[in-house]
Amino acid sequence: MPGMERWLVPVAAVSLVVALVLLLAWLLQRSLIYFPSGGAPGPVAALLPGGEEAVLVTEDGLELGGWFLPAFQQPGKKRTVSAAVLVFNGNGGNRALRAPLAKALAAAELGVLLFDYRGYGGNPGSPTEEGLAVDARAAVRYLEDRADVDPKRIVYFGESLGAAVAVGLARERPPAALILRSPFTSLVEMAGTHYPFLLSGLLLKDRFPSIDRIGRVIAPLLVIVGTADSLVPPEQSRRLFAAAGRGERLLEIAGADHNDHALLAGEKMVAAVVEFVGEALGEADD
Repeated sequence: MPGMERWLVPVAAVSLVVALVLLLAWLLQRSLIYFPSGGAPGPVAALLPGGEEAVLVTEDGLELGGWFLPAFQQPGKKRTVSAAVLVFNGNGGNRALRAPLAKALAAAELGVLLFDYRGYGGNPGSPTEEGLAVDARAAVRYLEDRADVDPKRIVYFGESLGAAVAVGLARERPPAALILRSPFTSLVEMAGTHYPFLLSGLLLKDRFPSIDRIGRVIAPLLVIVGTADSLVPPEQSRRLFAAAGRGERLLEIAGADHNDHALLAGEKMVAAVVEFVGEALGEADD
C-alpha cells in the first residue's frame, strides 16, 4: 500500500532516533548523576588548621583521601575521646567545600571526618551506588579505629546524594544520630524530576531508594530542608521524613536554596545540628 509506505519510513526513522537517544542516556547516565571536581583538594592545613590527612582503605582495595579534624579543646585541657561526625558529600565538588561545616562542628567539640568518594577529589575509581556504599563503610571503619573517637558516638551527616549514602549505611551500621540535609526520596524520583524524557524508572542503574530504607533505620533523626531548594524538591525531603515513621525533628530553613551558605554551614543549621547531636548523645549515654 503506497500510502502506508510513506508513513512507515518516518515512523521508523523516529523510532531509531528515540532508541539511539535512550541507548546514549543509558550509557552516559552516571555522568548526569555524579559531578566530581578535578584533582585533589590540596593539603588539609590550607583549609583546616589542626586537621590531619586521612587515608581510607576500601574493601575492594582503593585508597581514598580524607581529612580528620579533631574536636576543639580548650587550651590546657587534657584531650579526651570525643564524638565524631562523618560527613557524606553530595554529588558535586570535593571535601574542600565542606571545610566551613567541619570547622563549625569541631568548634562544638565534635571530631569531623571529611572524605571523598571514589572518582572524587583525585581518588581512583568511578562512582556508582554500590561503590559509594563500599566507600561509606571504609569511612566509618576509619573513625572506629581512631583512639580519639568513641565508636559508639559516631554521627552521620549526609547532604543530598550523601544523605542517601548515609541512609544506606545506617541500615547496616546504626549511628548514634542521623542528620539528612536536603535528602531526596529516591534517585528514580529525582531523575523523573530533572530528566523526565529519559524514562528513568526503566533506565537507571543507580537508584538510592531512601524512601524504602528509612523506616528500617534505628537512630535519632534530624532532617534539614531548604524551602527554596531548586535541586531537591522540598516535598521529597518532607516525605522522607514522614516515611521514617518516628517523631523526630524536621528543620526548615526559609528561603534557602540547595547550595546557599545557610544549608552549607549557616549559623541556624549548625546550631540546630549541635543541639540535636547533644540531645541524641545524651540520651544514648543514659
